[in-house]
Amino acid sequence: MTSRLNLIVLGKQGAGKGTQSAVLCEKYAIPHVSTGDILRNAVKAGSELGKKVASILEAGDLVSDDIVNQLVEERFKEADAQRGVLLDGFPRTIGQAEALEAMLGDDGIKLCINLDVPIELVTQRLSSRRVCQECGTTYRDSDVEAISGTCSNCGGDVIQRTDDYPEAIRTRLMNYERDTEPLLSFYGSRGLLVSVNGDQSPADVTDEIMKVVHERGLA
Repeated sequence: MTSRLNLIVLGKQGAGKGTQSAVLCEKYAIPHVSTGDILRNAVKAGSELGKKVASILEAGDLVSDDIVNQLVEERFKEADAQRGVLLDGFPRTIGQAEALEAMLGDDGIKLCINLDVPIELVTQRLSSRRVCQECGTTYRDSDVEAISGTCSNCGGDVIQRTDDYPEAIRTRLMNYERDTEPLLSFYGSRGLLVSVNGDQSPADVTDEIMKVVHERGLA
């Protein structure tokens, strides 16, 4: 069996992880595993777990490792994940990273990509972001869809998520610095980390990432 291409994309909220993940997943035919999407789907389902997750997300806080680890492990068992996955939003903590190593075993992480973007820029990006409640398409507050409140992709409602409100943004970035930045040392010590300048055009960011992937013989 061919070794899985398991990639991680790290970076502050608003660093462009979703944009780069979509391109890389199409290029390498692996699914985009976003814990944000998994958690929001749980909220939408309206289960007891979903209600608990909803209150945490609305406050801009992080969901517990136990809940997230369980959801991610179930996702890895699905048919489309057998060639590999691109992880966006997971792991967020050292504890999650250690759990991930145990989940994947020999088919471990091949590369951890850190999108390096100044905090002032990500704050501006997040505060201007609008999202379709149905399909997840992202817009800016100046886009026609954001102004009209209707998604041009599926016709769903375009809103500003509560975790993109100013106070929630501040909380999320504080949580990132506290919990997630240590992952840079974790993956760096394993020789798996590469930092990419995220303050350039999306196409240039993609080119820089793909250059590293090919230099390491991963695809």
